[in-house]
Amino acid sequence: MSHNPIRPWRNIDRRKSRRIMVGNVPVGGDAPISVQTMTNTDTSDVRATLDQIIRAADVGADIVRVSTPDEASTRALREICRESPVPIVADIHFHYRRAIEAAEAGAACLRINPGNIGDAARVREVIKAARDHGCSIRIGVNAGSLEKHLLEKYGEPCPDAMVESGLDHIRILQDNDFHEFKISVKASDVFLAAAAYQQLAEATDAPIHLGITEAGGLVSGTVKSAIGLGNLLWMGIGDTIRVSLSADPVEEVKVGFEVLKSLGLRTRGVQIISCPSCARQGFDVIKTVETLEKRLEHIKTPMSLSIIGCVVNGPGEALMTDIGFTGGGAGSGMVYLAGKQNHKMTNAQMVDHIVELVEKRAAEIEAAQSAAAE
Repeated sequence: MSHNPIRPWRNIDRRKSRRIMVGNVPVGGDAPISVQTMTNTDTSDVRATLDQIIRAADVGADIVRVSTPDEASTRALREICRESPVPIVADIHFHYRRAIEAAEAGAACLRINPGNIGDAARVREVIKAARDHGCSIRIGVNAGSLEKHLLEKYGEPCPDAMVESGLDHIRILQDNDFHEFKISVKASDVFLAAAAYQQLAEATDAPIHLGITEAGGLVSGTVKSAIGLGNLLWMGIGDTIRVSLSADPVEEVKVGFEVLKSLGLRTRGVQIISCPSCARQGFDVIKTVETLEKRLEHIKTPMSLSIIGCVVNGPGEALMTDIGFTGGGAGSGMVYLAGKQNHKMTNAQMVDHIVELVEKRAAEIEAAQSAAAE
């Protein structure tokens, strides 16, 4: 639950789900909603794949998925899993033996697609490998690859067909006394995905992996994902998320965190509140925010920063943020600390000064947290 007794309209009651482990990352229950991405390198290129994983982890990825389409990929997976800073999910399609090899190579989780992994006997072999090597499993239902008999039954991909596919596969795992699984029912259609996830959430207590699959490029995919995932998360549905973009995986992680931050479900780094700017601005707001976003990427401590071009809304926004800057004209603006006016600063020195203030505040917060823990 995201609980706010002062502003109850911000509360989100999360759906109750079982907790599983993906490596050392808890998923479900009362665990924080984890953020995932997927590499787009050739998995057999160990160095390139690890470099991408590390970059994603640096911006907050909790889990990274890696495609394993062939034996060369599963051979490379052993070194990738050993050196990765985060748990690795092996993405399996068509060839169930790749799942077995991935489990042996050290994958923390196996993503299998019930529409193409094979019959129940092959799934049982995958389950045995997962159990023997301590892997969890993600049942990954996708509207684009539903089983033939379900398409014949329903005529087209629809929420009922997707949920039936997922529940059929859950039954196979449970019949084999395997319960360390999570499930997704992804579609590129926001309406279809949202309806399927709502229906799924009522039908099982398994942890749910949210995603709008094949969402598109950076801008269009971000919008589709924010609408689809945002609404479901607001309803309390979802234990781990992946934003699917035709873009650098690092961007997927950033967007995922921004969605969670907007709903108060995760906090990481600096949340910048800024105006779109207009003729009243006392400095170049857009350029300043772009620069600050880059300069503050290294800050992981949660805090808020308001960058407002003029005094219409600037003082009010600053009341709600840790640090604020409001344009005031004549080449300078007002710096706010903890919601109160503190001192003036020239526009020319503003960016460097704000970075220093944020770094100092982050250090203070971290020191206070360490002292409290001790």
